[in-house]
Amino acid sequence: MQLRLQKCTTADVKLLSKISKQTFSDAFEKDNDAVDFKKYLELAFSHDTLLNQLKNKDSSFYFVYKGVNLTGYFKLNENEAQTDLKSKQYIELERIYVLHDYQSMGIGMWILNESKKIAQDKLKKFLWLGVWEENKKAITFYKKHGFSKFGTHPYYVGNDKQTDWMMRYMIPK
Repeated sequence: MQLRLQKCTTADVKLLSKISKQTFSDAFEKDNDAVDFKKYLELAFSHDTLLNQLKNKDSSFYFVYKGVNLTGYFKLNENEAQTDLKSKQYIELERIYVLHDYQSMGIGMWILNESKKIAQDKLKKFLWLGVWEENKKAITFYKKHGFSKFGTHPYYVGNDKQTDWMMRYMIPK
């Protein structure tokens, strides 16, 4: 499987918004209140929200392609762009999503490994993420790839307060 990364720029905001809404909906719409979910989707993945994030020097979005086909994307945050922790020693994997048609092909594992390489290249101590406590499949996946739980934090989908596990992976020296 030949995959490649493409770092997103502000010119990619329309496509980023589209894939963000699609993958998030595929993953979580069925498990959330329709009104709260719609409110969250329109705010979190709006053109303006994503454009501001793309302009932030401490946030990076990457598209993942298999040949010419867009298969997914991920987002890394450093320093003050991190949702928690905000340490220069850490880097946050805030989003990791693969389009439905490309799931179960090892793309998520490839993205995770690429994220680990980026963290190592940036001399970070930990790669960390938040994962919804109800997303047992993802929790199992992260544990299998060396992540361990070290805390929790709230995550709001609209007005619905949910709990994310905070998980981290120690970057080898």
